Amino acid sequence: MHESAKENSKDAADDTNSDPAQHSSNEIENSLIENTSSLTSSPNLVREGIIAGKRIAKISVITLLAIGIVEIVTGYLSGSVVATADGIDSISDATISFIVLLGLRIAHRPADKKFHFGYHKVESFAALMAAIGMVAIGVVIFYNSYQSLIHPHEIKEPILVMIVLAGASALSLHRAFQMRKIANKYNLLSLKTDARNSIKDGSASVIGFFSILIATQFGFLQMDAIGGMIIAGYIFSVSYLSLKRSSLILVDSWQNPQLTDMIKKIISEQFVNERVNIKNVLLRSSGMVDQAEIHIELSGDEPLSDIEMLSLRMEMAIRSKIPSLEKISIIPHSSSELIDKPTSTKINALRNLKWRQSALRIDRNKQNREN
Repeated sequence: MHESAKENSKDAADDTNSDPAQHSSNEIENSLIENTSSLTSSPNLVREGIIAGKRIAKISVITLLAIGIVEIVTGYLSGSVVATADGIDSISDATISFIVLLGLRIAHRPADKKFHFGYHKVESFAALMAAIGMVAIGVVIFYNSYQSLIHPHEIKEPILVMIVLAGASALSLHRAFQMRKIANKYNLLSLKTDARNSIKDGSASVIGFFSILIATQFGFLQMDAIGGMIIAGYIFSVSYLSLKRSSLILVDSWQNPQLTDMIKKIISEQFVNERVNIKNVLLRSSGMVDQAEIHIELSGDEPLSDIEMLSLRMEMAIRSKIPSLEKISIIPHSSSELIDKPTSTKINALRNLKWRQSALRIDRNKQNREN
């Protein structure tokens, strides 16, 4: 039994060695099987990131909503502008987290007849809407703080206000850093915006704490209003960064030239023995994932099956180095510069032969007419 198995294995090995083309095909097939995980890692990573993002966004909505209600009630009872401003900011952040959650839910949908490239950019659009909402909230807070600066008033129950602001700061910052960790791991733009917004919310509570401390302990009542204006300015700075990033993605602007150079380097190094030139590398970002369109030049005399196999090998090589590329399109073009000189010589010789034959026919026809 073992001997027959060995003989069969030997015969199979002999058949493989006797047919180099079959041996090469087997190697490529094994390579495709080994790299299946790398080809599917990016979509799986995106799905995993969206699920984790939705989970932390839900927690963010509930947490910020609770903090905002407590701070607004505290600000109303104490007459503190900065506490009320921080409460409004927290509720606005909860609304923004809810928008981000909706965006992540829609972005998870697969491509269909209307959206051929999927819904990934909905996540960037949600980040844009969240940033616009932050600007509107910042304007309201700045206006109310300015009014309080002109007409300052005494703060009631300052100890209670400081305890509420300190607790809100600790809770917001803890949740914000958890969110930022997930956002950076899965490259979720809207979640990054929400994380920056939450860090801003926690920092605003810290500013509010010290504003109340200075206003009550040192008698500088205007510090309560100044703290609210600082929070508004912080909101404007965070919203500007989010507006810029999401807008660039929505208009297909690419801001990472190093990745373009990296793709060219991978092809030039790993396919140095192939007759191929890199014509152009086009990249676009969808927020969570990136897409690449690579134009290459070939001699034009290769069989279609060889071109397809070369494209697959290039795709595997690039994806193994850059897993964030969800879709890689290799587009071949024919180039006369890569055609072998013997081949072009044969073509020219054949053209000359045909021209001479046609010239001889014309001469013969003239002679026949004259005769």
